[in-house]
Order: sequence, then C-alpha cells, then structure tokens
Amino acid sequence: MLDQLVESKSNSTENRRRSEFIGVIGVLAVLSLLTLWTVSLFGKDFGMGGDDLSLTTLVAPVPVPDEEPPPEEKKQPEQKVDADVRKELIQNMMDTPVKPPETVSTVKNTVREMRQNVNTILGGSDADTGSRQDAPGRVVQGEAGGINTNAGNGDAETGGGAPPPPPPPVTKPPVPKMVSGGVLNGKATSLPKPAYPPAARAVRAGGAVTVQVVISETGSVISASAVSGHPLLRAAAVAAAQGAHFSPTLLSGQPVKVSGVITYNFVP
Repeated sequence: MLDQLVESKSNSTENRRRSEFIGVIGVLAVLSLLTLWTVSLFGKDFGMGGDDLSLTTLVAPVPVPDEEPPPEEKKQPEQKVDADVRKELIQNMMDTPVKPPETVSTVKNTVREMRQNVNTILGGSDADTGSRQDAPGRVVQGEAGGINTNAGNGDAETGGGAPPPPPPPVTKPPVPKMVSGGVLNGKATSLPKPAYPPAARAVRAGGAVTVQVVISETGSVISASAVSGHPLLRAAAVAAAQGAHFSPTLLSGQPVKVSGVITYNFVP
C-alpha cells in the first residue's frame, strides 16, 4: 500500500512538470507563429524581404521638361505689283526696239502691246492694272518672270540690262598703191614707135624687145627698163616706152599705179 502511494506521489510531480514544459513549449510555439505572421504581414506591406526592394523604387525619377513648341512663322502679306499684265511681251511701237523682229508677218496680232511708262508683268491675261510713271516702263518679276524690252533701260529687275552695243562700222580694205596690168600695148592711148638704130640695122639685128614700165595715177610712164631683147635694140625700145601714155586706172574709185610690160618688134 505504501509503495503505491509513494509511486502515486512521484507520478503527480512528474506529470506537473511535464504539463508545465508542454505549456511553455506551447506558449513559445504560439509566440513564434505570431511573430512569423506579423513579420510576413508587415513585410508584404512595406515590400521588405523580397526582390522588389531596389534603388529604383527608393529614388524619385527626374522630371523631364516639356519641349517648347516651335515658333509660328509669320506670314508676310502679299504685295501687289503695280504693273500691267500681258500674255505676251510685245514692245510698244513708239519705243525704240531692242532688236528687229526675226520674221515679218501680215497677220494681225491679237495680243495687246505694252503701254509706255507702265511696268508690265507676264501673266495669263491682258489687263491694264498698272499706273503710269515718270520714268520709262519696265518688265518686273511677275507670275512667270519677264525680260527687259525697253531700249536704254538698264535697271530692269529681271534680264535685259543695257541694249547690245551697235555693230562696229564696216571699214573698207585699204586700196593697194600699185596693181599689175600684164601686157599694156592694147591699153595705151599713145604708144610711139621706137627708132631703128643704125648700128642694129648694120648687123641686121631684130626681134622682140620687152620693156618693164610703171604707170602713174595720171597715166604717164614714170619708169622704164628693158628686160629682154637684142642689146642694140633695148635703148630705142626704152626711149619709145617713156613717151607712151595710158588712161588712169581706178580701183574702188581711186586712181592707182600700174606695173606691166610693153613689147616692141624690130624687123631688120
């Protein structure tokens, strides 16, 4: 009986300790679970304990300034040209022409000519929209541009400029001072016959003697020299040639000298 009581007392103490140990373990387990639940709960709210925590989530982005819009271009008001409009630039008949027409036509022209002292532009119609000016009119830049058609007006805005210079005067070639006349026997107005020298007659000398002569502007012989023939006959031929006379030779209306030959035939 005593053994059972002792044993019963001993078991109750051990059971109490075991209960206290289990209670402590239970409390620790509950605290651990609460701690883990609290950490997991607040860790999700603040992004802690995961890969989401990075520098990019902690640093605020730098604001990018907005691009300024490009400035609006101011449209310049269109300036109206004070000028007539012509479909074709035809110079006024009272103006000095810049150049003569390339072709002459008898067909009436339906395009109106440009007015004097009025600026003109090239367009698609014929309209007198310009006002007269004190200075000569000119062709200004219009719908299709233009050219200067007024002689002497060198300040046109497009093309033209001063009129072309006049062509150089035609100069006549200089008249030569002397021309060649060939054989002059048939051109003489007076041709004396040479005397037959006695010495040549004694030896029965004869034949043709050629004399080179130069005739002046008035037709007289100014020089004579024998170039062929018997020596005894040359002097007589030269003397006869010096007494010859010819009509003046004209070249381009001006008298010139003539060089040629006179031939004399001596018969023994």
